[in-house]
Amino acid sequence: MRTKSLKKNKINVVTLGCSKNVYDSEVLMGQLKANDKEVVHEEEGNIVVINTCGFIDNAKEESVNTILEYVQKKQEGDVDKVFVTGCLSERYKPDLLKEIPDVDQYFGTTELPNLLKALGADYKHELIGERITTTPKNYAYLKIAEGCDRPCSFCAIPLMRGKHKSTPIEEIVIEAEKLAAKGVKELILIAQDLTYYGLDIYKKRNLAELLEALVKVNGVEWIRLHYAFPAGFPMDVLEIMHKEPKICNYIDIPLQHISDHLLKSMRRGTTQAKTTKLLKDFRVAVPDMTIRTTLIVGYPGETEADFQNLKNWVAEMRFERLGCFTYSHEENTHAFNLVDDVPQEVKQERANIIMELQSQISWELNQEKIGKVFKVVIDRKEGDYFVGRTEFDSPDVDNEVLIDATKTYLKTGEFATVKITDAADFDLYAEVSSSK
Repeated sequence: MRTKSLKKNKINVVTLGCSKNVYDSEVLMGQLKANDKEVVHEEEGNIVVINTCGFIDNAKEESVNTILEYVQKKQEGDVDKVFVTGCLSERYKPDLLKEIPDVDQYFGTTELPNLLKALGADYKHELIGERITTTPKNYAYLKIAEGCDRPCSFCAIPLMRGKHKSTPIEEIVIEAEKLAAKGVKELILIAQDLTYYGLDIYKKRNLAELLEALVKVNGVEWIRLHYAFPAGFPMDVLEIMHKEPKICNYIDIPLQHISDHLLKSMRRGTTQAKTTKLLKDFRVAVPDMTIRTTLIVGYPGETEADFQNLKNWVAEMRFERLGCFTYSHEENTHAFNLVDDVPQEVKQERANIIMELQSQISWELNQEKIGKVFKVVIDRKEGDYFVGRTEFDSPDVDNEVLIDATKTYLKTGEFATVKITDAADFDLYAEVSSSK
């Protein structure tokens, strides 16, 4: 044991959950590096920090299993200390202390200075944008706000992340400039709700002004918007998207459902008519826009008629990108007071039906791309293919463009102009194009 305590500590940060957690882990790692700590991401280390997700059942289960895995490694002597942070820890700290006491310490989402102190480091307030990015070198997530003021009945995020708090424009620009200096070409703007940005500090929705500042950052070629909210959407964002080539014609706007009585119960602040009009306004303002959405099936009180309405509406709207989740009954949310009355097998069947419908829509839309030329960024090489994305696709969740690596050489992290030669439901096949 004496020799173990003398070896240099290596801190392994393990990230679970969404892009917001990826960002938070990168900030933690940047702080540790500034304190001259040796830090790695999901590699071997004798001190482990697990950044957990506590959003829905599957994510919570993965987080608990990961904690148990590293506690066992600690018991076997493979690691010395295990620390847990993030949303699960914020939401269930008393339960975790009781159920998994072998973790050295638990920290919530706002306790970064305390976590650093436990790791023998000081929180350095002067660091703006000093992160160790863990994404491929060509793109990075840029968190523009924390927390959420929305009252959605099914969502536990405000319990874990607190009230909405925007980051000032000048700080975001500094961070973007530092990322660009490291070779980042694509900024993916994230928050619990992008469209609420600025209300707390500028007393108005200020996403458009932020975008106008970010397009001036040299080296950044694409700016992508994730997680917009439909009620109160700031339409001036569409104007700048249309006129600024750096802003991808892409938006991720989770709509959750379309039946009016479910939207009311979900406390979404909108209706089927308003949502449909908003999407049509999007298409008019930015004609070649790609819209990604996510839906929830099996919410309490969802009838077969509600589901058929949702299915018909998805068929009518023809979203370019869509994900579907089964409702998760989360304690301490408003909807937890309702009866979780849709059986799990019905929830899953409905999700499968929506995704089968979306698969067909995606295939049809992809067929229309054959023969067309697109600018793509090359994220990685996988087997015999270089794997890229168009401006209409976000990493990990959307379509990918596959280019035969046995016939051509491309640099990862660089842009290429390609012609689509074939298409499946979620993949495009392409060759390097001579036309520009």
